[in-house]
Amino acid sequence: MFGLSASHILILGVIILLFGARRLPELGSSLGKALHAFKAATEGRDANTEQLTRLQHMGEEKPKQLT
Repeated sequence: MFGLSASHILILGVIILLFGARRLPELGSSLGKALHAFKAATEGRDANTEQLTRLQHMGEEKPKQLT
């Protein structure tokens, strides 16, 4: 069944029982953000530095002239 064994299904069932179906998307989102931050930290990047760089590049764009 979709490449899932009985043990995988059992683990998913336990997770749903522990956290509830309503909190699973929130849990997944939090886990994704944590993994992204961990990956950025291990590569020597800082999320604040990346945001600052993006904002600086946005400020360098030439404004469109009205005709």
